[in-house]
Amino acid sequence: MATDNQMSNKVALVTGGGSGLGAAICHTLASSGIKTIVADIHLERARQIAGAIESKGGKAMAVELDVTDFEKIPEKLQEIVNQYGSLDVLINNAGVDLTTSITEMPIDKWNKIMATNLTGPFVLSKEALKIMENKKGNIINIVSTAAKRSWANASAYHASKWGLLGFTHALHVEGRQMGVKVTAVICGGMRTPFLTDRFPDIDLSTLQPPENVAKVIAQILQMPEESVIPEVMVLPMKETSWP
Repeated sequence: MATDNQMSNKVALVTGGGSGLGAAICHTLASSGIKTIVADIHLERARQIAGAIESKGGKAMAVELDVTDFEKIPEKLQEIVNQYGSLDVLINNAGVDLTTSITEMPIDKWNKIMATNLTGPFVLSKEALKIMENKKGNIINIVSTAAKRSWANASAYHASKWGLLGFTHALHVEGRQMGVKVTAVICGGMRTPFLTDRFPDIDLSTLQPPENVAKVIAQILQMPEESVIPEVMVLPMKETSWP
């Protein structure tokens, strides 16, 4: 497995790393030499991805992590630092949605979506900043075109992703003062279970491989020290959720 010297000393935590875009990110970062923490609410999924990475010569560790279990997050991050000596990259990727109208949206489901997609990244970023301060870290939040426009039956998802985009830009301002780069990666539709499981009739030709987005994330992490990318949008050529 070829490695990039600029990346090989980094330790990255990827939430929702057990499937879809998260898994693609883990494979891509590990292939560049990054020590990758595959974090997922489903530990077995995380272990499968970590095992696949290690079978190719990469370095990975599976961690069971529920991003809505806020009280355990500081302990989880400290475990990573204790084992690997640092935490250089946090990628807030875990996300959920429920396709239903506003009038049918249960309050508990709304709260779960907001906790996973917005409050979880806030708590993780808050604790990561304490570790990364003045150590040239990176925080990347996976957003969505749902943060730029709206469609029916996705009210909580839109609210969480618009909120995450706003939070990311605020975090960017504060992070720069602490030597930490913060980026919002706004993704168009991808060929992942997040869409294909819920919409089996979706036209796959309008979606992009998640590996394409993962490559952009790797490029962000290789930016020169003097520059930061606050926001980037990655769309499939036939994107239907963006003009």
